[in-house]
Amino acid sequence: MKPSVTDSTPCLAVVVPVYNEGATIANVLETVLEQPLVQEVIVVDDASKDNTWANLQPVAAKHPRIKLFRHDVNQGKGAALRTGFANVTAPLVIVQDADLEYDPEEYSVLAGPILAGKADVVFGSRFAGSGAHRVLYFWHSIGNKVLTTLSNMATDLNLTDMETGYKVFRREIIQKITVEENRFGFEPEITAKVASMKVRIYEVPISYYGRTYAEGKKIGWKDGFSALRCIFKYNFLR
Repeated sequence: MKPSVTDSTPCLAVVVPVYNEGATIANVLETVLEQPLVQEVIVVDDASKDNTWANLQPVAAKHPRIKLFRHDVNQGKGAALRTGFANVTAPLVIVQDADLEYDPEEYSVLAGPILAGKADVVFGSRFAGSGAHRVLYFWHSIGNKVLTTLSNMATDLNLTDMETGYKVFRREIIQKITVEENRFGFEPEITAKVASMKVRIYEVPISYYGRTYAEGKKIGWKDGFSALRCIFKYNFLR
């Protein structure tokens, strides 16, 4: 039986790609596990060089819902997600970065349209609502809007935040998709592939607690050019 909006039974798989997040990973996982919808947490350590893997051990030993996987060689976020998606068993799937820029307490909001039987995929938009947003980089926001607009032109969707890190999928949908990008091209790639499947896509407003580069933010201007390449590749070269 598929979970419904009135069903509080855990139904969500949370895929957590991690790389050098030893300082925050334990806190992130404890917060994730507090959420009522969470059925399982798939953590993929992409060959971290700090104490991430060591810090994961006591948390996983304490919580049987956590499943740990580790890459021997660093391959990138997309590769970590590919490993994670292949190992989920819950009906719904979401990606949670290990830095708490996105708030796990909003899982129920994100999953709501799917649980109500209205959607197959839900995007969490940082720009469509009144949730709390840390004020950070102007040019990042401009770049995001440009990439979202170009993606929308290619997919004929009307998203406000294609690059959002919060996307919820029905498991059968995400497991039909082969993730090809190994690094930060995942967002435009998955958007193009979901759009081509003609599934029901919703967008809900979310909060955003961004990090500065000094605090560990990893994405940069080179990733913007990679996103442009992915928009063209996965919309027009298929």
